[in-house]
Amino acid sequence: MSNANILPSNRAVLMATVDPDAYGAGTVTSDWVSLADFEYIQALVLVGEMQATSTVDAKLEQATDGSGTGAKDISGKSITQLTAAGSDDDKQVIINCRSEELDVTNSFTHVRLSITTATAASDSAGLILGHNARYAPATDLASVDEVVS
Repeated sequence: MSNANILPSNRAVLMATVDPDAYGAGTVTSDWVSLADFEYIQALVLVGEMQATSTVDAKLEQATDGSGTGAKDISGKSITQLTAAGSDDDKQVIINCRSEELDVTNSFTHVRLSITTATAASDSAGLILGHNARYAPATDLASVDEVVS
């Protein structure tokens, strides 16, 4: 049984974001986050209104440090493309990733979320939540303005 005194906001810590915006064609990424202190992460991609020909792809990438050294995709951690033609406006996608799914043999320790909009603009945002902190208390991003208990 879990401890009822631990707040949900302490169990799922906001680690990184792709701020909500109307993004034109191109790629936006979150900051690199270390998985050293978390058992796994959950990346959420939120897509709002898509222009008629817009597509959105998202994936998790890994690196050996917080500056993105050796960046490469994490196998199996990309979404099925969202399309305006497929009526994917106002959809959300979740990507789960355990720390052991990184290329730990080659010292990959950091993850970021990458969202690519193609052809036409799309409203989108993303975030990475860290789960099962190895050390307590885990803390949210400095940009988190308020946590209400």
